[in-house]
Amino acid sequence: MTWASRAALIAATLALPLAGLSDRAAAQSQRPAATTANVPNAVQGFSKNRNQAINIEASSLEVHDKNKVATFRGKVHVKQGDTELRCNTLVVYYEEDNAGATSGSRSALPTSDGQRIRLLEAKGNVVVTQKDQIATGNAGVFDMRKNVITLRGNVVVSQGRNVLRGDRLVVDMATAVSRIESDKGRVQGLFQPSAREGETGRDGPSLMPKLR
Repeated sequence: MTWASRAALIAATLALPLAGLSDRAAAQSQRPAATTANVPNAVQGFSKNRNQAINIEASSLEVHDKNKVATFRGKVHVKQGDTELRCNTLVVYYEEDNAGATSGSRSALPTSDGQRIRLLEAKGNVVVTQKDQIATGNAGVFDMRKNVITLRGNVVVSQGRNVLRGDRLVVDMATAVSRIESDKGRVQGLFQPSAREGETGRDGPSLMPKLR
């Protein structure tokens, strides 16, 4: 397969892992001291829009077929339905269809030429938006095997004027449960009251989490 064919294939089939993340169970992880659970956020939009087509734009695409790695660089923009991901670099790790698979397992979704995309890494100025929800961080990892998306480093989750801050945002795409974690023992939140008592909407209580 030529370089151009491989590049086109990787770009076209990136829709598969994002569209199918909600089809597999997520692994349990140990929570740190400070956790804010059940947080609605923009990253969940990839599950909500799983049947939508995906469009990817970047300044360049470099494919290392021997190492099974493809790298999009320069103002990377991923759009699926009303959910968008922007970052400096997007790295795609793929493998042969039978690589690392066990009987009955679905560790990652196959592409049309027998490859499986197992991991996506978004690096540098990661911003995910979905309607009025925004999630930002230094880096993000889309783990196809665990069915988990993790945003790391100076994480800020906002909806309207309501804001949560922590070290990580972990989204279980199988259960649609999200949590913000902090290694420093504190998760910071700012929740602005609605213009009218009892009002819900942009500045309403929809971002209010459960503290644990």
